[in-house]
Amino acid sequence: MAKYRCVVCNYIYDEKLEGKKFQDLSDDWRCPVCNVSKDLFVPLKEKPKTIEEKAEKTVSDVLVDQLVEWGVKFVYGMPGTSVLGIIESIRKRDEIKYIQVRHEESAAFMASAHGKLTGHVAACLTIAGPGSTNLATGLYDAQLDHSPVLAITGMVKRQIIGPGSFQEIDQYSFFKPVSVFDKTLMTRNQTVPLTTLAIKHALVDGGVSHLGIPVDLQSKPHDAEIIPFEGNFPNKCISQPEIMVKKAAEVIDKAKRPVIIIGFGAMGQGDNIIDLAEKISAPIVTTYRGKGVVDEYHELYVGSHGGIGSSVSAKLVRDSDLLIVIGCSFSDQSQIPEKKMVQIDINPMMIAKRYRVEVGLFGNSSVLVPQLKEEVKENKKEEYLDEIGNLKQEWLDLLEEEADSGKTPIRPQYIVKVLNEKIADDAIITLDTGENGWWFGRNFWMKKTQKMIFSGYLGSMAFSLPAAIAAQLSYPERQVICTAGDGGFSMLMADFMTAVKNKLPIKVFIFNNSELAMIRQEQLMENYPNYETELHSFDFAQYARNCGTIGIKVEKPEELNGAVDEALKSDKPVIVDIITDPVRFV
Repeated sequence: MAKYRCVVCNYIYDEKLEGKKFQDLSDDWRCPVCNVSKDLFVPLKEKPKTIEEKAEKTVSDVLVDQLVEWGVKFVYGMPGTSVLGIIESIRKRDEIKYIQVRHEESAAFMASAHGKLTGHVAACLTIAGPGSTNLATGLYDAQLDHSPVLAITGMVKRQIIGPGSFQEIDQYSFFKPVSVFDKTLMTRNQTVPLTTLAIKHALVDGGVSHLGIPVDLQSKPHDAEIIPFEGNFPNKCISQPEIMVKKAAEVIDKAKRPVIIIGFGAMGQGDNIIDLAEKISAPIVTTYRGKGVVDEYHELYVGSHGGIGSSVSAKLVRDSDLLIVIGCSFSDQSQIPEKKMVQIDINPMMIAKRYRVEVGLFGNSSVLVPQLKEEVKENKKEEYLDEIGNLKQEWLDLLEEEADSGKTPIRPQYIVKVLNEKIADDAIITLDTGENGWWFGRNFWMKKTQKMIFSGYLGSMAFSLPAAIAAQLSYPERQVICTAGDGGFSMLMADFMTAVKNKLPIKVFIFNNSELAMIRQEQLMENYPNYETELHSFDFAQYARNCGTIGIKVEKPEELNGAVDEALKSDKPVIVDIITDPVRFV
């Protein structure tokens, strides 16, 4: 319905209010105010609507729309004053789930674990000030292990940034060292491009992207066209010229004692690596993070190398005449020696990171390993294969001897042996830093359908519990196993209640030795007296029951099998509190 204005007295004839169109009025109709004829009325043009009048969405709505479009399914965090607008927008969307945590460090660890498991981005969301600073440890874990994470933090109102407001910190400077992308949204029009760039940098650069959003901007009316994922992301199937692959194959063909060393960067290429190993008669060694790339029950797999390594892998690497290194970061913990080397890595800075290489193939292992497999000549080295088999059997015999089921307190090797026999073939395993992780990495044999994650380069305690929660959310149909020491678990144990609240049936196995056992061992190795490594004893099984779920305490070796069976059969979160020995048996 239109409106018409009298040019003499400005009286407005509103068709909607009058119930009759202006054109239908009789010719002798006159203005009821100044009595002029209808000829002196002109159409009243409406003012163009402002952004506030036109927009049905807010900046937060548009941001969340963009997250959903680019596949972000989980946001971990704690609600608070400076992020309420974003949380409200998440609440209104079914495609994205908000997981409330008990500590922001857990939120960052969960997002990091999600990236390590899936290769895709999850977000952690928290307030300005202390919420932001609490993210630091988990974000550094993600950054150092190249796990894609989006950190979104609230900020104080734009008009009071600077003088030193309540909960205001210099967030840009705080997040800069831990980020591959670090920006602050200051206008509505930045919402879509900066959100898209943040996710893109996290995925392409492999690390943490940070977005700071002032609280007043979050509720501002805004509407914008969302940038689709399809057509806006690069293909990472990087390869090398055929001549380079042929050169690498020629070097491999000449080797008499080749060894293949694989790291986390070779994930997904287990079958191709086994085919390559069989074709050239080479043993397969993994780094700690590389455990699970291949089925470790294969006859050519001989264990990990480095601090948690096997004696057979150490000997074969030491006596090799060529190392074929795939997706390894050359951590000092992996202890890869200087040898004649062919190397494959998607990060060009990793090529010849520590030592000169004969051939360095920069590219994606999913492309280069199959090409190399086809290019090398078949070479059956029967004598070398016999040596590999004999050395591996000696190692297996040692592990079996160590896992003495008759010893009390329970040996950690026996705990790992029982878990090895009982957990699902497609279980997801999260490890903590400390003695528990050391024994698991050394003594557990991964099936290729299992996944294992831990805090790699940062080596942070407390990772395994939040990681298990993220794993169960991402893979609700799979069995999730969390191993932790009593020291690491107690750091973030409040978030076990997050698992209970969300009905996540994670299975937590605590190696409870009332000791910071790895530190105790390090003091011994450095000839220091044992000092301040004892921990106050705590009943974690009772804690689980207090949380409203199942807690099982194990003090004798003969109780362990039944306890593990009971835990694995349950559809609830479970803590199995296993009293074990802090003394190593190597």
